[in-house]
Amino acid sequence: MDILAEKLGMDALELRLKNCNEPGEVTPQGMQVTTCGLRECLEAIGKRLDWSNKRDRRDIQTGSLRRGVGLASYFHVGGGARVYKSDGCGAIVKIDDFGHVTLITGSTDIGQGSETVLAQITAEELGVHTEDVTVVNSDSAIKPWDVGVHASRTTFIAGNAAREAAAKVKTELLKAASEHLGEPVNKLEINDRIIFSKSNPENSMPMDKVIRSAHFREDGKIFAAEAFYDPPTERQNREYQGNISVTYGFGTQGAEVEVDIETGQVRVIKMVVANDVGRAINPMLLEGQIEGGLSMGIGYALLEKVVQESGEVKNPNFLDYKMPTVKDMPPMEIILVETDDPAGPFGAKGVGEAGAIPTAAAIGNAIADALGLRIFEVPMQPEVVLNAIKENMKIEDE
Repeated sequence: MDILAEKLGMDALELRLKNCNEPGEVTPQGMQVTTCGLRECLEAIGKRLDWSNKRDRRDIQTGSLRRGVGLASYFHVGGGARVYKSDGCGAIVKIDDFGHVTLITGSTDIGQGSETVLAQITAEELGVHTEDVTVVNSDSAIKPWDVGVHASRTTFIAGNAAREAAAKVKTELLKAASEHLGEPVNKLEINDRIIFSKSNPENSMPMDKVIRSAHFREDGKIFAAEAFYDPPTERQNREYQGNISVTYGFGTQGAEVEVDIETGQVRVIKMVVANDVGRAINPMLLEGQIEGGLSMGIGYALLEKVVQESGEVKNPNFLDYKMPTVKDMPPMEIILVETDDPAGPFGAKGVGEAGAIPTAAAIGNAIADALGLRIFEVPMQPEVVLNAIKENMKIEDE
């Protein structure tokens, strides 16, 4: 995109704003864009990066240090991805005598915090507290089907499954309460573990008492339900045409870098990131996941390289294979753009991979802005940068 902008004589941010995806469009690949906050993300990054004042300022730089700014955007699946025949996930929700909820989910938490988010979604649907929900996802003998932890799909797919199962249980709870409260089901609600009349909140009953009363009847019942959510999407054909996801995620990252032209060393001064997240179910977890993705992206851009000779890896340890540490991470500003997607659980979109997708491109564009030359190799380690500078000087001399 930056190269296109340069050939057109146009500002790189302006070109992206002219061509960014908009809600309601269908891409050439047949992807149906529903909610889309890309324009808001681009505008936010331009403002936070002070784009108009910092871009293309090589004329005022002195000494061996050069500064530049760059940005890059991403378009990614945000509502699952129809890679396999099924993109579904199952969920089972049950409530015990005391109102404690168990969610048995097909999804797996690999450190991304999905247990917490799924507990929140289930609790919100049932009108209980998050701490009332226990998530079980580690026993394949009892957990239902899920296609896997990939494609930024867990919050969206597993979240919808959990919400659907919880909604079924909620309906049964309201039916049982209706007999005690003398109100039709559609006039009842649950909040803070209390089932009450919408028109007369004083007419209420604790949820656990409703459950126990149902258990102790001659035709006693339990409160449990299952759901399987598989989004209405399609696999792409041989030409990669097809609406692979039910919704899509968007975002932009901006980088400010400092390059030493004598050593080729690149230092990331700061990163500013804006993501269209649909709706942030848990903002703290969301920001932490994006920050983790940024660490991966910075490592990919500047440090991480597998060295092989005749099929043998020559740097198979973290002493020689360099990864960013906490000291390598720059100040990060995370901006959450909420578009409240109607297909997502309470409006959420998947964001898992978003933090790492455009990082290297944003840093590469910032380096190009600082030096006036472009590097097409990652990682952009000092020797790569220095060689590019020397080659560029050679070409200019010729």
